[in-house]
Amino acid sequence: MKESTGPQTGQNQDLLLEQLTKARQELSTLYEISNAMHRTLELEEILFIILTGVTSHTGLGFNRAMLLLLDNQGKNLEGKISIGPDNGEEAGRIWGLIDKEKMDLDDLVNSFGHFKNNLNNSKFINLVRNLKVPLLESQGGILAKAFNDGMPFHIKKENMANFPSDPLLSVFSSDEFLVIPLKAKDKSIGLIVADNLFTQHSISKDDIRVLMMFANQAGLAIENSKLYELTLMKAHKDALTDLWNHGYFQRHVDEKLAFAKDQMSFLSVIMLDIDNFKNYNDTWGHQKGDEILIKISRIVSDSSRKVDYVCRYGGEEIAIILPDASKKDAMVIAERIRANIEQHQFLKDADHPLQKITVSIGVSSFPDDGSNKSELIHAADLALYEAKRSGKNKVSTAPFKS
Repeated sequence: MKESTGPQTGQNQDLLLEQLTKARQELSTLYEISNAMHRTLELEEILFIILTGVTSHTGLGFNRAMLLLLDNQGKNLEGKISIGPDNGEEAGRIWGLIDKEKMDLDDLVNSFGHFKNNLNNSKFINLVRNLKVPLLESQGGILAKAFNDGMPFHIKKENMANFPSDPLLSVFSSDEFLVIPLKAKDKSIGLIVADNLFTQHSISKDDIRVLMMFANQAGLAIENSKLYELTLMKAHKDALTDLWNHGYFQRHVDEKLAFAKDQMSFLSVIMLDIDNFKNYNDTWGHQKGDEILIKISRIVSDSSRKVDYVCRYGGEEIAIILPDASKKDAMVIAERIRANIEQHQFLKDADHPLQKITVSIGVSSFPDDGSNKSELIHAADLALYEAKRSGKNKVSTAPFKS
């Protein structure tokens, strides 16, 4: 008896061929994105590559995406990065440019430098970066539930009413979106949120399945990057004060100066030295001197901005790199540091009476006081010397170039 080779068999074969083609395309896309993630171990760039893979037309093709990671205390999800247009007009312009230039995934991944330079120009990016969501579901809503359950969460218009005043909806207004946990070794470390706000394409079961497969790769890439950054941080930290060390200072002055030149912005350097510290060590011993140095390091860090790099330059000298800070800005910060140290109550016990500790500070700025690292550091050193020479416990600034 012959087997049937009628229309039904042909349809089955066509369906199977279509499924195989689709599976091959999915695997090819995931392989391409995975290769891109292996290019770097820098966390910020890894996160950019992940969301580029989620939103790229040659990747998973979502219109917008955002990524949140668990904070160091394990209590909140913090918005780290987002990719997507702010409105439909911008979406059309960006996608039109990508089509015109025939940009593939490699081209988009290589645009990280441009993306980084324009972080402050996107309303969507800034909203996400300010997002901080508690893991308690009563406070964190959709995001907390997806993270704690470790399962994908597909939100549609019909079930959105179940989440009134949800913190996510204040920055991610959409009729339909997907929340996918990022996992490393079966442990949730963050979330990806994605939607199709502008094209209004419905999110299918296949979309969910592929994004989940990708999220598993992304979670491992993030975890590896964090371990790398932790190792790198330890290598560049001063063992006594926990400040950045001298080598880190030298490398980052070059990096931040190049950025300031490229963006035509400011960069300032502060050099700080503890007054009469040798006398203190000779009187009370190096162990007590180390305690003072540790406390002063904390005061300097607490008195600086979050974007500043506080480094132990050597001995009792501390150097600070201040990105995008004019000389006026740097003088304000330097004076705050000086006053906070002067007002702080240091050691006071039977053997070590209250000691008044003061510091002298020198300030220099690009472009006023130098166009390269050596000139900036030299100018700050001269200003520090002037602060010492003229009485100590003061802030001096390098003169403007004539």
